[in-house]
Amino acid sequence: MTGLPDISDIRAMILAAGLGTRLRPITDVTPKPLVKVAGRALIDYCFDLLAAAGIRRVVVNKHHLAAQISDYLAGVAGFDIAISDETASLLETGGGVRKALPLLGDAPFFVLNSDVIVRDRAASSLRQMYERWDSAEMDALLLLHPVKTAVGYAGAGDFHIDPKGRLTRRIKGEGAPYLFTGVQLLNPALFDETPAGPFSLNLLYDRALAGGRLYGLLHEGDWLHVGTPDALDEASRRIAGA
Repeated sequence: MTGLPDISDIRAMILAAGLGTRLRPITDVTPKPLVKVAGRALIDYCFDLLAAAGIRRVVVNKHHLAAQISDYLAGVAGFDIAISDETASLLETGGGVRKALPLLGDAPFFVLNSDVIVRDRAASSLRQMYERWDSAEMDALLLLHPVKTAVGYAGAGDFHIDPKGRLTRRIKGEGAPYLFTGVQLLNPALFDETPAGPFSLNLLYDRALAGGRLYGLLHEGDWLHVGTPDALDEASRRIAGA
């Protein structure tokens, strides 16, 4: 680990503002982060990862059915939670994080998607990312998972990784062995000169790629996609059966 404060001082953001359109009609009345998988809200699996790493300072954004998000977070114990309110305008992943930067501080921070489930097999993946981080080499460190063991995923993968951990995107029309899990550690400097409105975090990955500063770490455990009602049922069966 180089260039980070103690892990207890690291902050994280959970992206919880999405509309969850593919899970309708469930998400017409329940925001996707609160949809139950094996009896637990999706966002709880993010809190599991943070707790295992010893990270307690968390920002959560909200937009769709925002009052339900606020009410739920009020009952989450063991974390110092701040809310970034996007009810006026949905800002996508990059714009949402950019808006929350004043709550995230000057040090690199974690960002977790709340619409997938990442479960570690043994050691904390976030702590491994923290220990791998090197500010001299990287601006973004993404947690990757093998496509062949992903649950509920029908895509072609996202990245290739070299022996040093540097990433390259898959070539259009071809496959790649690893997908992006939705868990990442980012240098806030990546947000310099980004647009004030909506934009995707992919803009930042491309910036880091161009400078050879986009890195990855392979996940050991389970990754489950819950984008559709069928995938939700499958994820619930897998977790309940585990």
